[in-house]
Amino acid sequence: MTQHLVRTARRDRLTVPSRARLQALVGGRRRPRRIAMLSVHTSPLHQPGTGDAGGMNVYIVELAKRLAEIDIEVEVFTRATSSDDAPVVELAPGVLVRHVTAGPYEGLIKEDLPAQLCAFTHAVLRTEAGHRPGHYDLVHSHYWLSGQVGWLAAERWGVPLVHTMHTMAKVKNAALADGDTPEPAARVIGETQVVDAADRLIANTAEEAAELTRHYGARPEQLAVVHPGVNLDVFRPGDRAAARARLGLPQDAAVLLFAGRIQPLKAPDVLLKAVAQLLAHRPELRERLVVPVVGGPSGTGLAKPESLHKLAAQLGIGDVVRFHPPVGQAQLAEWYRAASALVMPSHSESFGLVALEAQACGTPVVAASVGGLPVAVGDGRTGTLVNGHDPEAWAHALEPYATDPALVTRLGQAAAHHATAFGWSASAATTADVYASALTPRTPSRLRFA
Repeated sequence: MTQHLVRTARRDRLTVPSRARLQALVGGRRRPRRIAMLSVHTSPLHQPGTGDAGGMNVYIVELAKRLAEIDIEVEVFTRATSSDDAPVVELAPGVLVRHVTAGPYEGLIKEDLPAQLCAFTHAVLRTEAGHRPGHYDLVHSHYWLSGQVGWLAAERWGVPLVHTMHTMAKVKNAALADGDTPEPAARVIGETQVVDAADRLIANTAEEAAELTRHYGARPEQLAVVHPGVNLDVFRPGDRAAARARLGLPQDAAVLLFAGRIQPLKAPDVLLKAVAQLLAHRPELRERLVVPVVGGPSGTGLAKPESLHKLAAQLGIGDVVRFHPPVGQAQLAEWYRAASALVMPSHSESFGLVALEAQACGTPVVAASVGGLPVAVGDGRTGTLVNGHDPEAWAHALEPYATDPALVTRLGQAAAHHATAFGWSASAATTADVYASALTPRTPSRLRFA
């Protein structure tokens, strides 16, 4: 009878299905043929910038496509949110999205999903059971909810678990925006369990790796740093004047762009308050200042987009702030090209993919000096990093971008060059190396035949 690979939650013991597989593993590193990628709470098919769809969605889509290009098949499991969702969708050659029924299609917010993890896990295990043993070589889970499912699936299938946090409760709770709700203790416990169970933890930056160790006790041998990438085919420099013409923006405008979900964590209110301060100091800018807010409300229920409209009115800047719904990547690239600067006042960012996207389009970035943004943005070279969230400090940082077109051009050129170092192909190749290391037993002495 075929023996299954079994390992404990701490990976203390390992059994393998055959001597041939042992020789293949011990003889050298190998890349997986096919992986199960888990994204419980948000689908890679959803539009980034609204609901719970954001940078993680972009990350999964781009990574999966590039892995498939180097002959690693990817099957992404995500929760079905509509009865119209096809059971299986081909996202790209070599990439399948599997919609899992777990709870009602609509009406569930992210905080409700822990109660549906058993149903989700059952569906994932049932899918694998329909194939020959060894269908998946590895599990890569994204966000802690997926990590809980991945932990069980990896144990059941006898394959390694690679996990990417994207955000961490302890880090978010240490940098809460005013009026935001702390992440619950259950999430902290769940994240700790996933860290303990994972064979490898992929961090976006060295700082995130240090946070995993400091807050969750991650072990050095678990950690790998892989910078996210940017789609350089879509996000590339272009004619700013042409982009403004297509978007209906004045050619002489100072365009300070916010792009992303409208939620306290992203701090669009800081931008609006800073703009009010800027206009108080430089009232002549009102004639040509435009502040587009491109994005939709967060799915957490914490953010009410209408409150941002009200804030703009209260601050007396309703005439310069323009609200736009989320858009696809091609249109988003147009907004980046049209902008004088992208503004990211976030309280926490594991990396900040939109900062890379804007820079790839030749647009400088003014960002909070938090999380991975100091890696994504070259302070003084491709944009400006701001400490804290004081609107006066942000107004001071934004003023040069609203008044000095030559600065915008110079930093924008440097930004486009900076972004070329962050292609998704490089990210995928490094991730594949992490997979290979996870598949390679640490020492033969830890292996035994059942």
